[in-house]
Amino acid sequence: MQGTIRARSEIITDVIIYIVMGLAGLITIYPFLNVLAISFNESMDTVKGGITVLPREFTLQNYITIFQYKTLLTGFQNSVLRTIIGTVVGVLSASMMAFVLSRREFQARKLFSPLFAMTMYFSGGMIPIYMLIKNLGLMSSFWVYIIPLILSVWNIFVVRSYIDGLPYALQESAKIDGANDFTIFWRVILPLCQPVLATIALFIAVQHWNSWFDTYLYNQQAAQFTTLQYELMKVLQSTQSGANYRDAGVQQNLAAVSPESIRMAITMVVTLPILVVYPFLQKYFVKGMTLGSVKS
Repeated sequence: MQGTIRARSEIITDVIIYIVMGLAGLITIYPFLNVLAISFNESMDTVKGGITVLPREFTLQNYITIFQYKTLLTGFQNSVLRTIIGTVVGVLSASMMAFVLSRREFQARKLFSPLFAMTMYFSGGMIPIYMLIKNLGLMSSFWVYIIPLILSVWNIFVVRSYIDGLPYALQESAKIDGANDFTIFWRVILPLCQPVLATIALFIAVQHWNSWFDTYLYNQQAAQFTTLQYELMKVLQSTQSGANYRDAGVQQNLAAVSPESIRMAITMVVTLPILVVYPFLQKYFVKGMTLGSVKS
């Protein structure tokens, strides 16, 4: 009898959990479905309001208007390239620096760690950073997207905390077998750090993919180095301000769409690549955040 009562209570608890989680899932996914529906809905009809999770008058005009811009393809190529290069470089640099700071033989790690931490709270400001970028000769170049973001102190600390949680005997055993520091890092530490590396890879990739302000500051005059987010931002501004374009086709398409529809279509364009990548990294993401953030 007691077992039956316990089973019923467990069933009731499970039902409550499923209902709560289902409601939370619906609340979370509804805004995304609403944005998707508006992006595929006819603009003049969208202005009337009342769009929920399905488009009332289906159209591809909003996306046609966005992709009609000739600079969009260049921006897409540069965004993909900077995301790939920036992520690879960022993960390698953060993991190497974290490995060095985690080594007990490195006596200066107690000095460098506080110095690195200070940069998380104090910054030189926009104007000094702009002058530094200019003096380094990075203006109007692709590398202005990569070099300033090579190292992130937050990522270093997350990876270092994860490495500190690994048995140090593994490194000592590899050293006894004749491995040097680089071999220990490459063949012992990196394979064991897959969860946390996948986590910071997602952080870095999202940062590079969504960034547009550095293009505005440093590469505004270099059309060959523009990024997708910056071009989409210009498209949004043009629909809001009614900017004049010499291309008659662009003018006609701009007149047929509303700023809200374009805004939703742009949101989907910039979000879709992250949504495609995220499921492949999710299992590492949860584990990496849990294990990499519990230590100092």
